[in-house]
Formats: sequence, structure tokens, C-alpha cells
Amino acid sequence: MSSARENILNKIKKALATPVPLPFPAAENDDNIFHPPADELGVVFAEAFTKLQGKFVYCIDEKEMAQQVQQLIAAKDWTKIYCNEEQWNEAFSTTIALESCDASITGCDYLVARTGTIVLSAAQKSGRTVSVYAPVHICIAYTNQLLYDVKDALQKLKEKYGENIPSFISFASGPSRTADIEKTLVTGVHGPKEVYLFLVERD
Repeated sequence: MSSARENILNKIKKALATPVPLPFPAAENDDNIFHPPADELGVVFAEAFTKLQGKFVYCIDEKEMAQQVQQLIAAKDWTKIYCNEEQWNEAFSTTIALESCDASITGCDYLVARTGTIVLSAAQKSGRTVSVYAPVHICIAYTNQLLYDVKDALQKLKEKYGENIPSFISFASGPSRTADIEKTLVTGVHGPKEVYLFLVERD
């Protein structure tokens, strides 16, 4: 063994034997950095989501949501809608070919208001590819799925799934975007170009 290598290993052994105390022992705690504002979470989410180029629609009930979604589909002249969610399949689905659809419709696990984020997982009927494969993603969510921060969403996921945490969890904030090419922002490169969120009132 070379003297340089032996010297390095000896230093490592010494460091492990006498660990250096943490310089900031109180750095990790349970205090929240961000605190919920006075506004309703739906308003906070809508503001953050639209700033990220997401398109937000509020619906007072399921009936209005169905009408609004159908109006959007008609206005955009979409003929191939992929929806694998049992509660909406009959109303919206017109194709089983995800790779050639005009838009996909999914639900979600939760919504993070502070960051305008949709939380999706592999535990959903739609699976992990539906929200990113289609050029347009339509997400239907409910007001009782609203949480304030990412930390709250992670805690709720643990409570919801327990030991059976899904193999895939995605935090999607608006359309896909990248600035890799000459620092120019381009949307729709690694996922949908448009994301619609229909928020339905529910206690």
C-alpha cells in the first residue's frame, strides 16, 4: 500500500472514531417554514397553478364539471379522449389508444396549494404514464383533496397507503417545461403541453 493511500485511510479511520459534532444541531425540526395564508386553499392553488401556465376551472358540483369538460373537448375539437378512470370512463372516453389520443383525463391523490402542484401516483387506475404521455392532461380533483404544502402531501400519502406506498409518486406543477436549449423556455418536451385542472366542490 502506498504511503499516500495509507495516510488517507488513517485520516478516515480517525474521523470515524471521533465524529465532528453537527455545527447546527437545531437545523432540523418540525416547525413549518411556510404557513397557510388567510385565503382559502382553492384560491391559493388556483393562483399558483395559473402562474405555472396551468388552466384552472372551478365547478360547484359533478354535473357542472361534466358540462365544463365536454365544452372544453368540443371547443378544442378533440375526438380521441383517453380516460381509464371508472367514474368518468363512460362519460368521456372515446379511445383506448393512449399513444394517439388528443387528451387524457385522470384523477389525482392530492393538490398542493402553495406550489400549484398535482400529486399523482401509480396506485391510481390511470397508472404512471397517462398524465405524461398525452399532449394534453385534464385532471379532475376535489376540494377535500387540497393541502397546503408538499410536507402535508407526503404525510397524507403515508397515512393513506401505509406500508404499501406506490412505486411511483409524481408532483406535477403545470405543463412540462425545459430551458436546456440555449436557456429558452420550451413547454411540452417531456410531457403535456397543456394541463387543465377541474376543481369540484366537495365537503
